[in-house]
Amino acid sequence: MKIRGNDPANDPSSILYQRCTIDLPARAVRMEDVPCRNVEDVLGGFGRSFQVLAERTITDPYSPENPLILNTGLLTGSNVMTGMRSYFSAYSPLKKSGKGLPGAMWSAGSGDFGNRFKWTGLDEVIFEGCADIPIYVVLRTGESGPQVEFHSAEHLLGLNAHQKIMSLAAAHPGGHFAVIGPAGENYRTVRMGAIALSTEGQLKSDQPKMRFAGRGGLGSLMGYKNLIAIVAISSLKLDKITFAIRDVNRDIVKSPGSARFQPASQGGGGGTWANIEVLEAFHAVPLNNFRPKGNDDVKKLYRDQVEKVFDIASEGCFRCGIRCHNNLYVRNEDGSRGKLAAKFDFEPLILFGSNLGVHDPKQVAELIHLCDSLGMDAISLGTTISYLLDYNERHPEKPLLNGATFGDFEKVRELIEQTGRGQAPALGQGVRRLSEEVGETAYAMHVKGLEIPAYLADTNPGYLFAIAGGHMSMGTHMLYAKEGKSTVEEWTQAITTTGLLQVGYDMVGLCKFVGLGIGHDLIVTGIRETTGLQISSEQVIAAVRRAYLRGLALELRQGYSDEEYTLPPQVLSSPNPKITLPSFITEEFLAQLRKKVWSVFLPEMEGLLPDK
Repeated sequence: MKIRGNDPANDPSSILYQRCTIDLPARAVRMEDVPCRNVEDVLGGFGRSFQVLAERTITDPYSPENPLILNTGLLTGSNVMTGMRSYFSAYSPLKKSGKGLPGAMWSAGSGDFGNRFKWTGLDEVIFEGCADIPIYVVLRTGESGPQVEFHSAEHLLGLNAHQKIMSLAAAHPGGHFAVIGPAGENYRTVRMGAIALSTEGQLKSDQPKMRFAGRGGLGSLMGYKNLIAIVAISSLKLDKITFAIRDVNRDIVKSPGSARFQPASQGGGGGTWANIEVLEAFHAVPLNNFRPKGNDDVKKLYRDQVEKVFDIASEGCFRCGIRCHNNLYVRNEDGSRGKLAAKFDFEPLILFGSNLGVHDPKQVAELIHLCDSLGMDAISLGTTISYLLDYNERHPEKPLLNGATFGDFEKVRELIEQTGRGQAPALGQGVRRLSEEVGETAYAMHVKGLEIPAYLADTNPGYLFAIAGGHMSMGTHMLYAKEGKSTVEEWTQAITTTGLLQVGYDMVGLCKFVGLGIGHDLIVTGIRETTGLQISSEQVIAAVRRAYLRGLALELRQGYSDEEYTLPPQVLSSPNPKITLPSFITEEFLAQLRKKVWSVFLPEMEGLLPDK
């Protein structure tokens, strides 16, 4: 970025970001310095990219007019802890409205790709059109500025995500990589392709320690564009850590919000894995397609049980002291640590474990590893498979695909392999399309066409107003279990104030595991110390709010009706008595909630989208 002023709220145009527009069919490149229009542009991430998407009329995600936007946040590539995120935005191949129009979507990922991309000197790349052959694009630092190269990717086709990254690493030393797996290559039958991002730990160990930008199927869009990989090559460009940034990082590590993600051996919560025991106290961990049975099956996946089988290591991203990753390693016969088996986070652990009726840690690890290798979003795939297993148990006389039911590990593994290879389009299209196709939508666990994560819809009406994934874009998924909020007024307040601010981290370049509110003084200090920009917490919050509401306005423009802001019908028609938390969500509750939330949001949404 070129910063020619320090007051982004009153003079955003004095801050310019470098955009590279790549015409894939023509292999043409245009570089430009773009003046920021508002604070959202300055902060970056989806706050900037959604303004670009708002200028497009897209009716089919697989059309040349649908751009793929890669950008970073203001703090990506900085010394502020977790400042390494990159963002991919487009109209989603997966998320769609009742009118069949694609929803605007972004997906965020960590790994070292974001830093290297930022250090090339670029802030944003817009990939236009589709290449005529499979290619990968190299972005690198040049003597006179960022440079772009085009290479054939024919030799990468068919390789899994890790193999692609290691092949590219051999050809481009010092680079980092964003790649698609076989799922993205089979974009016509797989709408949930993810983008795998390389890490230093992966490149040094040749073990699949990837991170993913998974939600919304943007890896499938890369496949449609014949863009198999993106390579970012630059030198390490971290500035010297100031005393103020040192203090910011120290306070991030010590904050109560990040402590729950830190290693259990150091008194932390052990990452998102810790959520399993919090929720299981109420039998609120998803089981057999989000339908807990009130038994103890889930406890087989508790950390102390998994430790009997695997060597568990708490590891972190580049220069991050939170160390939230729980990497499972095979334990060799002599007791030494063997190869990486899988990364256990709450989401894949539950969605490929208890929610499929699989409770053997080794089997769950194998399913997670297979999904990652093939390059699919674990949330969308796991939730769609759980629907299929549920359908098959309800219809033993006419099951779908291979007839798999809950707990059938071998058949579930076969389904994952077939989906990632493009051989099971019924699953690859996601749960909304599948349930509509077979005519049973009541127990399809999605909201607005995007599969819900591993937090029960029975406890989270905030899902209605999430704009890019149930727990990543609306911070209310643990509200009922932890705080007992159950009135319309309490949920209206949560959704319209603190809940929506969850998306702010997907603007500034930091990880949500920082565990602080986006308006916290530490965020403002980090911005000031790394960029010199003078911005207040109130101005940051206002920009985040506008960005969120712009995303909500885009949903309405793409045809989402008021009736689509609801929960899966089974949650309303058949409350689960096995969940020990009192049931409070009814049709009347949701009707009142919608009315109150829209009364707050709609007036603020006026003028956020350009006139068509």
